Amino acid sequence: MNEIYLDYNASAPCDPRVAEAVAQVTRDGVGNASSVHRFGRRQAAAVDEAREQVSALVSGSPNGVVFTAGATEANNLALAGFVECALQTRQRSPLPRLVRSAVEHASVSASAEALAAAGRCVHDVVPVTAGGFVDLAALSDLLQRTDGDVLVSVMAANSETGVLNPIADVAALTHDVGGLLHCDATQMVGRLPFDMTALGCDLVSFSGHKICGPAGVGTLIGTRPALGTLMPMTWGGGHERGLRSGSLNVAGVAGLGEAARIAAAEQTAETGRVSRLRDRFVDALTQELSDVVQNGDVDRRLPNTANLRFCGADADAVLVNMDPVAASAGSACSTGAIEPSPVLTAMGLSRDAAFESVRFSLGRFTTASEITAAAERVVTAVRYVRLMTTEAA
Repeated sequence: MNEIYLDYNASAPCDPRVAEAVAQVTRDGVGNASSVHRFGRRQAAAVDEAREQVSALVSGSPNGVVFTAGATEANNLALAGFVECALQTRQRSPLPRLVRSAVEHASVSASAEALAAAGRCVHDVVPVTAGGFVDLAALSDLLQRTDGDVLVSVMAANSETGVLNPIADVAALTHDVGGLLHCDATQMVGRLPFDMTALGCDLVSFSGHKICGPAGVGTLIGTRPALGTLMPMTWGGGHERGLRSGSLNVAGVAGLGEAARIAAAEQTAETGRVSRLRDRFVDALTQELSDVVQNGDVDRRLPNTANLRFCGADADAVLVNMDPVAASAGSACSTGAIEPSPVLTAMGLSRDAAFESVRFSLGRFTTASEITAAAERVVTAVRYVRLMTTEAA
């Protein structure tokens, strides 16, 4: 059986067109994009084109694009940059406040926790509903009791469940108290329309490797006022509006730009195609297997994602036995112990239920024949794991 990759939310395969764009810059490009000679100007022109392409994908401004090594760095820059700027420019109490949802990526949650532990900010966590999206009533109540500088960080779509957050409503509540909204849009851009201006986002992050671009490059895109509230986390030559010093990875940036261009051009067609394949895959599993539960609100999720609980079958065991089909489980090793997905437990799932859940995520190169073969393999794996579990009991 050929390898079948259904883990696009972890990292998408690089599109050959993107790889060629990266290779061309690597072969032909020479010079520092900050240099004033003709070699540097050619590099700078490639970067400027990428700014246009990347900003267009989220309806932002090219002047607001700050290139980073990925969404993790962009998220850290948004949160830590906001906190340090508030502390240095205001020099007054109360401490700046970071508010984030209970299902954010670790680059947001761990960053907020570290800043709070260091006494740099107050950190609040907003619960999510059983469907997996942020609880707006809880957010409103928390913000109404908040004073001082506030940054709210809520992801556009969850990486594990694919559930979409009501970002426009979150933005309205945030702006009502004079706060800023940071949105990690890594999973949503390129899969569904995302207009940061219409939604009311002040800062937006995403990565290249989630949109069939190169790994190791991403961006933080902000409005002019929002970028003015950030302090740099690295110092040097003052690149990227002074927020991210270091000579640019021009080949990676060009690849990100090409990936953004392709995503914008092909998004509508791909959304429909991938959504149909996802639904066909889930239908095949539920027809052959009993006790399969879809986690999260299925009426508000990404078109490519299905998070499924196979009751009575450990997710890690299923993943091992369905090889060479690739997918992900949400469990992870923490302080020497295996812990269930914090996203699923935040939604109210029990530890046992979380340990039985697998995320399947499709993408640009997923085919109908692969879906048929993958479903057969998963069915066989789940039946085997359930049998072994029953016999061991």
